[in-house]
Amino acid sequence: MNRRRFLLHSATAAAALKFGPLALAPDAAAASEAPRPWDMTSRKLLVIDGCGGINSADVPLPPAVLRQCLDSGVTAFNWTVSDRLPAGTMEKIQFARKLAESDAAHFRIVRGTADISWALENKGIGFILGFQDPGPIESSMDKLQTYRQLDVLIMQLTYNRRGAFGDGCLEPENRGLTPLGRQAVARMNELGIAVDLSHCGQRTTADGIEASKKPPLITHAGCAAVHPHPRNKQDAEIKAMAGRGGVMGIYFMPYLVASPISPAREHVLAHLDHALKVAGEDHVGIGTDNGMNSFPDSPEMKKRFADDMAQRKKLGIAAPEEDRPPYSPDLNVTNRLEIIADGLQKMGYSAVVIEKVLGKNFERAFSEIWLPISPQ
Repeated sequence: MNRRRFLLHSATAAAALKFGPLALAPDAAAASEAPRPWDMTSRKLLVIDGCGGINSADVPLPPAVLRQCLDSGVTAFNWTVSDRLPAGTMEKIQFARKLAESDAAHFRIVRGTADISWALENKGIGFILGFQDPGPIESSMDKLQTYRQLDVLIMQLTYNRRGAFGDGCLEPENRGLTPLGRQAVARMNELGIAVDLSHCGQRTTADGIEASKKPPLITHAGCAAVHPHPRNKQDAEIKAMAGRGGVMGIYFMPYLVASPISPAREHVLAHLDHALKVAGEDHVGIGTDNGMNSFPDSPEMKKRFADDMAQRKKLGIAAPEEDRPPYSPDLNVTNRLEIIADGLQKMGYSAVVIEKVLGKNFERAFSEIWLPISPQ
């Protein structure tokens, strides 16, 4: 099971949100009289989440969930719509479209950077459709164009295991791009689909960076130098990605720190700090791999997380240390990005650098990757 399908599209996730007060409880702890120098509720900052979502399967969104999403400050996010099969993928694409159509005042499918500008100007949120698993392509380059016409703008070359395009990060043989994978990168460049290397193995990552004529992305990962883990990238990979104009988004996942510790703000900041030192201020962003609204911290949801992790292990796609819920309890609040921005400022980073990390770096890369498309 793809984790994002469990979290964002299942009826169980929607049911969990019916625990109303529980869903909003984490934000109560964040409310205080302390100043908020990076207040996201003003919606004046460009904020792009390289891998995000919405923890609800309701259309339209319940008012409390909508309020959390808007208060998160996120301008646009890369929303995983891929499934192992084309039918499931189309179902997810249609869900995203239906949600956008249900509230056109706040939501829009992103077809180009103009739609991100619209979201910023109108205090809305743009849905950037993306694939984490290229399985629905089924080795057909023609289907790349079909999905591009369906507004898919980001595509990962592999998930954790071996695929038609190359090896994922959990493949011990660590093979690089396949001939078909090289064809796919070239076609993605032509179509204006971003090449995403987040779950790729080291050789596939290196090959993908070398093969792409457009800036390669690592939308959601961590730094192996801070915590060695297959899902985290080596310094050489980060430098090579930056050298080609790409951007790496740091996630809020458990793989930031060794088990059994749960990731916290200091771990996210440590990975951001390292990535900035290795890649430079123009090549680092945030890809939370979480929803904009908080997870209900309930026994029922914890059980569902455990069931999902057990299913992923059964399917052979679970990563090492996948023994904790896939989010940071310390950052399970709507203003999580305010907390990170404030933390970067306290570490000595300037407002200019912080604004690049929050969204300007991803926006710049998108403008170089995506073909110009008139907004609808």
